[in-house]
Amino acid sequence: MMLYPPMVELVEKVGSRYLLVNLVARRARTIAETAEDQAELLEKKPVSTAIEEVFTGKLSIKK
Repeated sequence: MMLYPPMVELVEKVGSRYLLVNLVARRARTIAETAEDQAELLEKKPVSTAIEEVFTGKLSIKK
C-alpha cells in the first residue's frame, strides 16, 4: 500500500517525525474545532487536510 504524500517527504519538510505528528495533530484539532463552532460539515477528515497543508507548504514550523 502506497501512502500519498510519502512520509519521507513530509518529514523532510518539517524536520522530524515528532515535529510532524505534533504539527498535524494541532492543526487537525483547530480545523475540527472551527468546523464544529461554525456548524459546517467537512469534506475530508481534519488530519487529511492538515497533512495536505504540510505537503503543499501552507503549514510549516517556524525555526
